[in-house]
Amino acid sequence: MGLKTKQAYIDSIRQMKPTAYMFGEKIDSVVDNPRLRAGIEATAATYELAQMGQYRDLLVTHSPLIDEPVNRFTLPPGSIEDLVARVKINRTLGNWVGTCHQRCTGLDCLAALSIVTYDIDQKYKTEYFERFKKFLKHVQRNDLTCNAGVTDVKGDRSLGPHDQSDRDMYLHIVERREDGIVVRGAKAHQTGSLSSHEIIVLPTRALNKGDEDYALAFAIPNDTPGLIHVVGRSSLDTRELDGCDIGNTLFSKYCPTVIFDDVFVPLERVFMCGEVEFAVDMVVKFSSYHRQSHGGCKSGKIDCMTGAALTMMEYNGTEKAGHLKQKVIDMIHRAETLYGCSLAASYEGKKQPSGTYFIDTVLANASKIHEGREMAEATRLMVDVCGGYVADLPSDRDIENPEVGHLIKKYLKGKESIPVENRIKMFRLVEKMAMESADTISDIHGGGSPEAHRVTILRETNVEAKKKAAKRLAGIDEG
Repeated sequence: MGLKTKQAYIDSIRQMKPTAYMFGEKIDSVVDNPRLRAGIEATAATYELAQMGQYRDLLVTHSPLIDEPVNRFTLPPGSIEDLVARVKINRTLGNWVGTCHQRCTGLDCLAALSIVTYDIDQKYKTEYFERFKKFLKHVQRNDLTCNAGVTDVKGDRSLGPHDQSDRDMYLHIVERREDGIVVRGAKAHQTGSLSSHEIIVLPTRALNKGDEDYALAFAIPNDTPGLIHVVGRSSLDTRELDGCDIGNTLFSKYCPTVIFDDVFVPLERVFMCGEVEFAVDMVVKFSSYHRQSHGGCKSGKIDCMTGAALTMMEYNGTEKAGHLKQKVIDMIHRAETLYGCSLAASYEGKKQPSGTYFIDTVLANASKIHEGREMAEATRLMVDVCGGYVADLPSDRDIENPEVGHLIKKYLKGKESIPVENRIKMFRLVEKMAMESADTISDIHGGGSPEAHRVTILRETNVEAKKKAAKRLAGIDEG
């Protein structure tokens, strides 16, 4: 009970027995698989830093719900301070792991549920909020990691959920029982599902009358019978299995598709069931929180990319080149733009009827739009600064080969004072951050498509206030 250590977290994941497949084979041990272990280590960092003196005050706070210290990743924001801390934590961890730490989506789900379940209860006299609080106590007391099951596979995107020829294209109820529900479907892009203790399912889109079976929110352990995790491919993923040319030697990211093959969900774990008009609220709350999270973690990743660029300038002997310094400056200002937008979204947050604080949606979505552009540009700038060997560096095994390795080292040498091995390692890290598809595509599409961000900004902006200001200045009086 209470705050877990890094080792206690890893041990708890080892104890779980999820059904999982990768590269056509069933995974016997998630923890011992080198492709997945690096992802588990990224989540483990959220536990490790909470035990470190310089980070403890940032990652650990007091929960009024259980009256105990808790990791902030288990606490829905109850103040502006909590909203701001979310951003600072994500930047710190993005910098620490250089990839996705995989724990922000769970908190984003908890925060959304803490608002919307209360609102549903107010209208329908349901018991979702009390069920949610019971679940939240369980999460906090055991310091659990939760995963967000949000993105449905969607099938024919010109059709709504209940109009699909195959109803399973959106997760839905196939059986209602007195003690719970049975669900079927699949959720895509489930980053860190095997690094998590719990899977929290939310709707993926606004729903209409006729979609009642799809208006679902619930939580289940990641090893629930019928739950199948299929780990997705990524551009550099087999290198961890090969044990060479890894780049980021400590942490990684993986993204399964999670299939719900007639999965039973106990009633006490169901937080929405048929209330279609609240699906859009759940989507907006989760996605806005998540887009705020991205501004923190991706600014932290750009910090790593900037550090790699500066280091390679030193190793290449180009640290005094003015045009390269300008590129680094551009990288820095892009990181600070993302960070600033997410902080602003936090400081403009408002208390909701449930007591949870919600961020400013326009600023959060503005941050995410910037992210899609700035991450791509920051990546280009990093590669530009570091040089072309990022694309076709010889393998570590060739470098270690006694017949040719000494020649490779000779011709990969940069600045005389820098060991060639260090230059090679930094090239590998740059390659990982620039070419790892799981990360680079997520930089654009994580938290929804760029178009979804734009639609949300226009929908949530007070356009009438802006028009009123312009008319006032123009001397237009409409009475």
